[in-house]
Amino acid sequence: MEPITKIRLSEQVIDAIKEMIVKDGFNPGDKFYSENQLTAKLNVSRSSIREAIRILEAVGKVRVEHGRGIFITDSVEDPFSAFSGWLRNNAQSIVEHFEVRLMIDPKAAAYAAEKADEQDIESLTTVCDKFKQLSGSNNTAGIIKCDEEFHRLLAKATKNRTLYFLMKAMTDSLSEGWISSLHTPGRIEKTVAEHKEVVEAIVSRNPQKAEQAMTLHLNNALDDIRKSMSSEKKD
Repeated sequence: MEPITKIRLSEQVIDAIKEMIVKDGFNPGDKFYSENQLTAKLNVSRSSIREAIRILEAVGKVRVEHGRGIFITDSVEDPFSAFSGWLRNNAQSIVEHFEVRLMIDPKAAAYAAEKADEQDIESLTTVCDKFKQLSGSNNTAGIIKCDEEFHRLLAKATKNRTLYFLMKAMTDSLSEGWISSLHTPGRIEKTVAEHKEVVEAIVSRNPQKAEQAMTLHLNNALDDIRKSMSSEKKD
């Protein structure tokens, strides 16, 4: 049940911040509470607050100005336009995120195909099913948490503690890659099929196929993000 709890917590933090914006009377252009204030008010970890703010920034609810704070944006702005701006502002960190994951995730998939036990496979299958179930909804926060959980469980299935803690740190603190990918049009549906390919290779104990499937998944995601960035530049 751990993955579901984490997914629900993320959704709850985002919903609580949205409710706070309305109930506390914040308007477009107003400076919002700081991360420290939000952590105290909601009694959750600072990493949960940061991830929620990143997601809300990607969908155009808030704007983070480094050194100045969090500001409320105009809620009637086109969400895709807001996301395109967020992509542009975070382009370098997003590309770096995928460069690191291309070094880690494919090998993790290969090791998982060799070392995953029945519980690991069941957990990966469950989170894939949950991702597919959410893919037709507007619950982007839940979908992002499912994707992060899939890659964290994959690292856990390698039985390599260092790799697991490295991936856990990335999913807890460096979520730009997951946010950028799953807000890109069509990527959620593609991810359903690509995750399935990885899990099928693990179930069939085929390390080479698992590594290839994961490499293709990450390269496809990065290609789609780059296309979104290029589209924004042309506009």
